[in-house]
Order: sequence, then structure tokens, then C-alpha cells
Amino acid sequence: MTAVVAPNPGGPEALITQRRPVPAPGPDEVLIRVAAAGVNRPDVMQREGRYPPPPGVTDIPGLEVAGTIVATGGNDDLLLGQRVCALLPGGGYAEYAVAPAGQCLPVPDGYDLVEAAALPETLFTVWTNLFERAYVVSGDTVLVHGGTSGIGTMAISLCRLFDISVIVTCGSDAKCEQAKVWGAHHAINYKSQDFVEQVRSITGGQGVQAVLDMVGGDYVPRNLQCLAEDGRHVSIAVLGGAKASIFIPEVMTKRLTLTGSTLRPRSAAFKSLIADELMQTVWRFVEEGKLRPAMDKRFALADAAQAHARMDAGDHFGKIVLTV
Repeated sequence: MTAVVAPNPGGPEALITQRRPVPAPGPDEVLIRVAAAGVNRPDVMQREGRYPPPPGVTDIPGLEVAGTIVATGGNDDLLLGQRVCALLPGGGYAEYAVAPAGQCLPVPDGYDLVEAAALPETLFTVWTNLFERAYVVSGDTVLVHGGTSGIGTMAISLCRLFDISVIVTCGSDAKCEQAKVWGAHHAINYKSQDFVEQVRSITGGQGVQAVLDMVGGDYVPRNLQCLAEDGRHVSIAVLGGAKASIFIPEVMTKRLTLTGSTLRPRSAAFKSLIADELMQTVWRFVEEGKLRPAMDKRFALADAAQAHARMDAGDHFGKIVLTV
């Protein structure tokens, strides 16, 4: 099969195509003939040599795909021929990919497989962190940084479906407008506005119930200022810095919770439980066509370097996808 890899760390040009053996599914795994693969920030970090795959995982990047099951590692032949999207530990940038069977979700008839490939990574991430770790509920207000990213647009979509008000930050007035058109209730240009002051104004001084943060660094103490009493701060990335200095009495007096998570290293059993929960709580919106990813551009698998260059430039809105 054809696969895309980065044998040496570097820029987008480090991505090259290679011929690799088609992987064989093990017990409780399936082999998917890939129709499309989502491009995500961890793929970029892996290409740069800053996010190596977990032990035992292929060096082929790609954490989500959609396609058709063509083989299984067990006796469950009923899965053969099913259209699925799947969360992977790696291996998505290829014509075939192996996925744990429990991490596959059925793609409804009529749902574009390219769009389906853009669902798993952000859906699993936003659900586990915003809805489970921050336990947001109907009527809450949340602050999400990176409002036009894949994570940001998925957070907006889920919040709208579950009657949660969402405030996002973006890097330009144009991106703020894009986020509002997508469904954000409020969008703040962090380059020209103080998001702490804006959140206070929007919430009437009460603050938000949760912050979903992928920036880290000096954003963390500012995020805490945005939280209401008993608010929850969830870190999912540290694009702006891995260390932060916080005022501990603020955490104590407002009874704040600081938490975070990484998804890729978690066990297949854990991710399968999340998939089951998504089937029970969210998948009906996919089946009804009410939950679709914000789609940016599609690139052929062989043009993965161009896809990464677009992500590096930061001009994309929503998900970039490779088609096979």
C-alpha cells in the first residue's frame, strides 16, 4: 500500500510517500480500506519530532480515518463491508489502516466518508474533556480558545446541540465572524481585545462554567479569571507554553477545578467506552445530519505536505482532510 511518513523531523516537506505492507488486524481489530484521513495538530507535532507515537504504534501518522472494513482479526464477519469512521493510535495516512473494533463508529447512509473522516479525533476529544471532565450541562456558558480550529468548531457544534452558550477566541475579525456564522454565541479577537474583560462583560461579571484551553502558558491564569465560582479549567494542549504561574488563593476562594487530559496514550478499552457513550448520546445527531464537521480543504494523500503547510499557516477553518 501507499503510505505517508516523515522519516526525518522537519517541515511539511519532510512528509514523503512510501510503499508499506498492508497491516494485518489483530484480535479485536479491523482493517479499513481508507477513503479519507483527518489531519490534526498532533500529526504536525509528530512530523516535527515533538510527539512520537506510543510504543508499538506505527510511525505512519494519522489519528482518524473513514472507509470500509475489509478484514477482521477475529470471527466477526458481520463487520465486513461496513462503512465506518475510526479513532486510531496512528496509521491513518495510508491506503489501509488497522483500528480497534471498539473505536469504530458506523457512518450513516448518505453521509460523506470524507466528512466522516473529520469527526472522530475532535469529537472524542471535545466530548471527553468538555462534557466529561468539565461536566458542562444545558444552560452553562463555556470559553473555548481556537474557535476556528477543528477542536473549536466541534466544540461550537456540540454546545449548540446541547443548549450550552459558547464564547470563542480567534486571531482576527474575519475568523471571529466565521466562528459566529458556524454557531458561536460570541467571538473575541484576542489580538485586539482582552478576552478576560470581554468574558466578564458578556457574562455580566459572573464568568463561565468551563474553559477548554489548548494554549497553556500565560493563558492559564487569565483563564482562571474568566471562571465563575466552582468553574472547571481543562487543558488539552500547550501550544503557548508548558508552564504557568497561578494565584492559588483564587483557586481556593472560587473553588476552581484544574484538570486536563491527553487522548492518544489512553487504552483501547477506554476509547471504546467513549465510542459507546458517543453512540448513545451524540450519534443520533450524526444520523439526522445535524452534526457535521466544519470542512476546510481536501488534499490527495500524496499531497499531504501541502495539507500540513496549510495547517502550519493557520489560515484554515475547521478540518483539513486527505483523500485516498
